[in-house]
Amino acid sequence: MELKTGVSKQDIREQIWDYMESQNLADFPRPVHHRIPNFKGSYLACQNIRDLEVFAKTQEVKVDPDKPLEGVRLLALQSKKTLLVPTPRLRTGLFNKITPPPGATKDILRKCATSQGVRNYSTPVGLDSRVLVDLVVVGSVAVSEKGWRIGKGEGYADLEYAMMVSMGAVSQGTPVVTIVHDCQVIDIPEALLEDHDLTVDYILTPTRVIATGCERPKPTGILWSKISREVMGKIPILRSLRYRERQAGKDVSLQDEPRHLLGTGSQQPPPLSTVRRPGDPHQPECCSGQGDDGPSNTVYIGNLPQDAQVSELKRALRELGAVPQRLTWQGPQCRAFLHYEAPTSAQQAVSCLQGLRLGATTLKVALARQQKVGDETGSCADEQYPVTRLSQTCEDVCCSGPRGT
Repeated sequence: MELKTGVSKQDIREQIWDYMESQNLADFPRPVHHRIPNFKGSYLACQNIRDLEVFAKTQEVKVDPDKPLEGVRLLALQSKKTLLVPTPRLRTGLFNKITPPPGATKDILRKCATSQGVRNYSTPVGLDSRVLVDLVVVGSVAVSEKGWRIGKGEGYADLEYAMMVSMGAVSQGTPVVTIVHDCQVIDIPEALLEDHDLTVDYILTPTRVIATGCERPKPTGILWSKISREVMGKIPILRSLRYRERQAGKDVSLQDEPRHLLGTGSQQPPPLSTVRRPGDPHQPECCSGQGDDGPSNTVYIGNLPQDAQVSELKRALRELGAVPQRLTWQGPQCRAFLHYEAPTSAQQAVSCLQGLRLGATTLKVALARQQKVGDETGSCADEQYPVTRLSQTCEDVCCSGPRGT
């Protein structure tokens, strides 16, 4: 299809969406506006990836969760490749590794490739996981034979790639594939491209396999000056990466950050409160899920350095935007507990704090398992204590309970 002159990215999106709707070229969900279109023939287009040598060689492939890419996710699982799927809108992390149950049938593999399978058969991949992605597959609204790509306008594919660069999971040589309907392959003015835009190396349609030969450099990392504080607030793992890059001495100033905050990189929330009760019982145990009484609102921090101070942890929590209602510090036991208002806040904090370091030490972060009073461990962690604002040093903070990491 031909585009009107003098177009913007959004003009191109609207023209593609309107055309696909008017020609009935898409399956559910409809309408296609504001989506990566689930075009008719997507499964056939996905099969073309088998003709690519880069797919045959790959061991670890990242495929976006878009509906038209379901066929590629299935092929990856059938080929016994490691399949990584980004968390929708990056709410709880970056990747999920899809892990089919042992002896999975074809029907189970098909289910694993769907959005339901991503929810039911996946495990989170943390920032410190040794991920090395051999192939990236993304959805598009429009793409040119030169490799220029336009997404749906929210920037997640571009940001996911930049985050993978920051993690060391991809390099400039990692091939990128997109899968679209033939009508989505159009001429895109290069003037519309920006530094953070992801380009593609291969385009698969129901009728064509296009090697773009694109030489335009892909993003080399996160462009913090393009990211707003609103986006930072929505993506916990982005705050974790920003904290790491700040610690490495990089400029992490945000797009709309007030000048007086540029040195700190974030607004300073109210002071953390710390519970000081010499007679406090044991705190919740560490676990990776929910407790016996339902989801926990407490986060366990373990593997604290012996010489760590509570002020260091407080500072890190502020910078990462994961400030709890109160904090229980057990420094001699190399652990601490963060108490949040709701289980959802605790889960977001766990995602945000994955890979957190104090000095050279990576901390262990997990939801804490709530124990009932009088259970076998003698824990009374379900009791609620009043919030007490303290200014004492860490030696003054409650340190009761057995040693644990």
